[in-house]
Amino acid sequence: MKHLVAKIHPDDNVLVALQDLPIGTPVTWEGTTVTTTAKIPAKHKLALQFLAPGDPVHMYGVLVGKAAAAIEVGGLLTTSNIRHATDSYDEHQQRRLEWPVPDVSQWQERTFRGYHRADGSVGTANYWLVIPLVFCENRNIQVLEEALVNDLGYARRKSYQPQTQELISLLQAGKSVEEILATDLHSAENGQHKPRLFPNVDGIRFLTHEGGCGGIRQDAQTLCGLLAGYITHPNVAGATVLSLGCQNAQVSMLQDEINKRSPNGFQKPLYILEQQKIGTEEALVSTALRQTFAGLMLANQQTRQPAPLSKLCIGLECGGSDGFSGISANPAVGHVSDLLVALGGSVILAEFPELCGVEQELVDRSVDTATAERFSSLMKAYGDSAVAVGSGFDMNPSPGNIRDGLITDAMKSAGAARKGGSSPVVAVLDYPEPVTQPGLNLLCTPGNDVESTTAEVGSGATVVLFTTGLGTPTGNPIAPVVKISSNTALAQRMPDIIDLNTGTVIDGEETIEQAGARILDYVVRVASGEEVAAVRHGQTDFIPWKRGVSL
Repeated sequence: MKHLVAKIHPDDNVLVALQDLPIGTPVTWEGTTVTTTAKIPAKHKLALQFLAPGDPVHMYGVLVGKAAAAIEVGGLLTTSNIRHATDSYDEHQQRRLEWPVPDVSQWQERTFRGYHRADGSVGTANYWLVIPLVFCENRNIQVLEEALVNDLGYARRKSYQPQTQELISLLQAGKSVEEILATDLHSAENGQHKPRLFPNVDGIRFLTHEGGCGGIRQDAQTLCGLLAGYITHPNVAGATVLSLGCQNAQVSMLQDEINKRSPNGFQKPLYILEQQKIGTEEALVSTALRQTFAGLMLANQQTRQPAPLSKLCIGLECGGSDGFSGISANPAVGHVSDLLVALGGSVILAEFPELCGVEQELVDRSVDTATAERFSSLMKAYGDSAVAVGSGFDMNPSPGNIRDGLITDAMKSAGAARKGGSSPVVAVLDYPEPVTQPGLNLLCTPGNDVESTTAEVGSGATVVLFTTGLGTPTGNPIAPVVKISSNTALAQRMPDIIDLNTGTVIDGEETIEQAGARILDYVVRVASGEEVAAVRHGQTDFIPWKRGVSL
């Protein structure tokens, strides 16, 4: 049954409007009735009690703000009458490692069809990488893309060129500006123009970036760590690397990072070319083409084989969040997280600016004091660095977040953290460290959607679950990014980029647990090769996180 409002936690003193509520609307939750004293848009919050200036505001059972002005019972919470606030935390409190382990009997014997690698990992895809060690090689990467993609059958992007040609024809026919603006253009066909020459290779991914030189040496080291994470990733069969030669991000640095992630030895084909040693562009590109083609021949020898769900590593991400994200999509993904942990798999919760306000819960769930202290240390250092440049975690919510009900960072964070479920935190990783053990891993990344998704995959995520309330096309070069809508209106408005809808929870049609089970079933299909929207659209976003200054 669909309700007008929801109260998320028994200790909360606000309600969430599940639909637009006109002034004077009586709403009831568990025997308490209040009447709205303002128009309350769907996804926004109304006060359950009178709030005087300085009074705490609680959601999800934690402090998410304080009243900056008096708010009547039934009044609307806004950026004008609420300010960001969080509780302090202590990483030395008693560990709370008990958690409600979900029943996973229906998935215990399930398998997905993945690519088994020599190191024991299993990929959900089989890609070849072509990457630059430094931005100077970006053009050569693009030249290789132009040479390989179409003829090998990997062209996927929809062409809008026919629409431009149609507009030119209208202009030549003497049509006016008004007539052209009123014309419905015909959509171009989307799909591959040629069959794949290598059917067992899902694609060639050409990554470009703006790093590798000019910044501090630590940035070059971090970039090499990220690129090594992609090269050693279970979804990658091998790689071609272009280096200029004189940059900060040296080939030896990349090889060291690869070795760190390959304790038993790196066993994939890897071709590294330095332009300053080879000479001309033609010699570089021709050599890279031959080696990449040979690598694709080797990669094509691998086929999908059954693997247990314990071999999955899922990244948890949100972007374009709204006031429903924390009560539908995020907790549903949190249930998936708990299911996978119970099955022996790995999950990654990142976006540290969006864990602000829930630190105590996470340190309490850390398996030992050292893990709790590392999380606390990284959070405090990150927060201090933001303040040092005149910002802070409190400035994290975007205009879209605020417009759709997330009016403080703590409010946004409390909902975002629900993606991590309730299992113990087994490890805290600093960017771009790899996941090395099953269970819930925390990874220090920005809240920026693409930077964080890029990082999660670099740390080992083979599938990413990405919740959104406003809609975003974000994808990743090598890992499928599953888009999960927090509300039905979004799923209906942007069906081309949304894979799953959890607005069913808001609509009263499904429980959190039912939605989570449905998501996990879909993950198994995706891990076995079913395409998600971001892959169909060729959405391959890749942005390394640059933490230092430029020199």
